[in-house]
Parts: sequence; structure tokens; C-alpha cells
Amino acid sequence: MASTVVHGNPASPVPDYGNVRAEFAALLSSCGISDLGARTKIALTGGDRVRWLNGMVTNNIRDLVAGRGVYAFLLNPQGHILGDLYAFNRGDSILIDSDESQSEKLLATFDHYIIMDDVEVANVSDKLAAVGIAGPKAREVLRAVRFEISTLEPLQFVNISWQSVAVTVVCGDNPGVESFELWLAPDQVTPLWHALTKAGATPAGATALELLRIAAGIPRYGQDIRERDLPQETEQQRALHFSKGCYIGQEIVERIRSRGNVHRKFTGFDVQGALPAVSTKIQAAGRDVGEITSAASLPLGGGERLAALGYIRREIATPGRQFQVGSTQLSVAALPFSEIFRRESP
Repeated sequence: MASTVVHGNPASPVPDYGNVRAEFAALLSSCGISDLGARTKIALTGGDRVRWLNGMVTNNIRDLVAGRGVYAFLLNPQGHILGDLYAFNRGDSILIDSDESQSEKLLATFDHYIIMDDVEVANVSDKLAAVGIAGPKAREVLRAVRFEISTLEPLQFVNISWQSVAVTVVCGDNPGVESFELWLAPDQVTPLWHALTKAGATPAGATALELLRIAAGIPRYGQDIRERDLPQETEQQRALHFSKGCYIGQEIVERIRSRGNVHRKFTGFDVQGALPAVSTKIQAAGRDVGEITSAASLPLGGGERLAALGYIRREIATPGRQFQVGSTQLSVAALPFSEIFRRESP
């Protein structure tokens, strides 16, 4: 088996289950199941929670109906990105979901901006475990264990009872494959895991999930999105709402929108040659025009496929545009790398 290489893969207690190629293949062509314990969950309660969070993040919380979620950025007053998160309206609370590496910063920022507001913040990560399931057969596997989720759309969720266990089923927003998260009490994870694997889900570790992330072109905060980056540079328009009212950093975001003067964009790169290291600079005519932020060797059925994520100057970001970095050739590619998912689908 060819070795699998990922540059910038995050640390995880379960990097793989012994066969990364098979785990990645399951996520692309059948169904993979993963422990999402590296996510943090923060509950917001209190009468001012909606108004307050709407004034904190880049997306529209004010009009978020119960049972739905949105992706958003948390900015500083200069418009730079302090973190990214999902916010879900659970009726009597708003649940914030983010990578656990951001937990301390999010909690500290929230605490700083709660002054006279009726908002209470609680880290509930130890009370709410998360299991991920993804792949073209994910719905089939969920139906096999009697989960009723036929009408769920991306970032919509439903609360169900499964074998007398309370489970929240969240439809994911991965642009490459259909995905779901299952939130439940930590002591109930094992029986659910066993039921799903018995129904056909293949355990997939953090390395396979990172390969899927790169193939889908999803940026990771702290790696592909940094505090020095501006929201429009990331190409994550799904995180922005331009008529929701004021929020921290909104003036800068609006100025960029009205003037159209953001110079870089997040994009994909097809790679020929050696896999570029993270932070590799891309040059044209002797000047820096881009950089690599993630790179991976994707183990596909027909062999290894080298792919990278990063930034490039907008005026030269034409798909197919080629750049030479040492012995490596980079070609600008649209995200997600959709041909990967078409090729590997059943």
C-alpha cells in the first residue's frame, strides 16, 4: 500500500484504525464513522442570547429559526478573523460548535463582551459527545438503525429518541459528500457506534477526516484561516450576511464588499511533483503571489492524487493557471475537487 502523506494534519488520540486508505475510501464511496471528540460545544442561554450573538458574529443569528444552524466568523474590530464556529438554535439555547483548539479563545472573547447582557455561557463539551457519519451511503446506514432523517437539509437538525436515548441528528454541510453529526450523552456513544458499524459504517480516524477536508476544500481555522486573514479572502461567503445589522468588525467587511478591494483568495491546487510543504510561497515574475496552507496525498482507487489548499492573488486565480515551485508544478483548481468525489462514488 502506498504511504499516505498529510502536511498539517492535526493531532488526534485516534489518527487511524489501521488502514487509512480503506477509511478514506469509505468516506468517499460508502460510509465512514468518526469520533468527533475534538470539537467543543458551548451553550448560550439567557434572554439576550440571540441579540447579543447577532452582534458578535458575521452571520444572521437574529432570524435563525429553531432547528437550524449557520456557519460564522468571530472578528476583531479590525475585521480580522479570531475564530470560526457553527451556531445552532435549539429553542431554549444556542449551541456553539467549533474545534476544541478554539475553545479558550472563544470563551475568553465571549466573556469580554458580555457586560450588562442577560447571557450565560457554559462549556458543555463534557456533557455532549459527537459522532460523525459521512459518505454516499450515510443515510442508508442511518435508516438501517431506524433514524428518521429523510427531510434534513444542510445545517438542519432534529431531536429523536433512539432506543430510549436522546440523540440530536445534524445534517452537515460538506460540499463533497453527505454527512451527519449525532450528538448524545457520552456514556451512550458505544452502543450507537456498535449499531452503526454493524449496519455498514467503517471506522475512520482523524487522518482520513483530514484527507476528506482537503478534498472538499474546507479551510481549517489556525491552518488555512489565520487571524491575519480577512473574511472575503477565505471565499467562505456562507459565513457572511450583509443585511443583518451591526457586529464586531462589520465596518471592515462592508468596506471590502462595497469597494471590492480584497487582493487574495482561498483556492485549491492540483500538484505535480513533490508534495509542497505548508507555508511554501508561490512566486510569479520574482514576487510572492500566494502560499500553501494544506497539502495531502489522497489515496484513491486509481493511485495517489496530490492536492493542496492555499491562497493566490485574485487577478491570476484562473483555474488551470500554472506555477512552478522548485520541481513541483501547481495548477489552480476550483473547490471542492469535485472529480475526486465523482470518481470514487459507487
